[in-house]
Amino acid sequence: MGELISLKNVWKIYREGEENAVFALRDISLIIKKGEFVAIMGPSGSGKSTAMNLIGSLDVPSKGDIFLDGHNISHLSESDLAQIRGKKIGFIFQQFNLIPNLTARENVMLPMIFQGSDEFEREKRAGELLKLVELEDRVDHLPSELSGGQQQRVAIARALANDPEVILADEPTGNLDTKTGEKVMDFLNKLHNQGKTIIIVTHDPNLAIENASTTYWLKDGKIDKITKKKGKNKIVGNEK
Repeated sequence: MGELISLKNVWKIYREGEENAVFALRDISLIIKKGEFVAIMGPSGSGKSTAMNLIGSLDVPSKGDIFLDGHNISHLSESDLAQIRGKKIGFIFQQFNLIPNLTARENVMLPMIFQGSDEFEREKRAGELLKLVELEDRVDHLPSELSGGQQQRVAIARALANDPEVILADEPTGNLDTKTGEKVMDFLNKLHNQGKTIIIVTHDPNLAIENASTTYWLKDGKIDKITKKKGKNKIVGNEK
């Protein structure tokens, strides 16, 4: 597996006033390989959400470099980053972020509009993706007519709309009951088995340990440790 995303000595510093600086990330370096299942793990305030934004091309670093497919994207404009996100990365957000006045099908079609797909192709693919997440009988329902688990599955289908290499999920089970959360993780593991690179950002150590082959544990904006798994639930590496 080759390198897909790498962060090299990345810092993210927010300025509060002229003198005060908040160090959200401090000298972070990590590598995510193609086809890997990675977890970014840490409590609230650890920097994991900032790391997610940088890994997902939603933000740029204050210092350091970010590489995607070998290309340095650290200093690209927002319009260029948006193009990369649209083609390379599918996002699944904790709050689902579905458009309330669009049906499930229309929500899934939305990312394809921005990539210039024609209407027939959009409708066909949206139908296929909703069938994949077992919602073919809910295609014309609004988000308010769906359960939390169904909304999250619509979000998964939407993330797959442009067939991205990477699925980046922020607390994918955070708003779901245990049983529904397990079903969502089953879908993510199925996508991983089909060759997708999966990155989850979570505060739940069980979610990371049970699913990810590599987990980066963040604390106070730094990588505190890295654990790797070989085989089911067997930790084989633990390094600072």
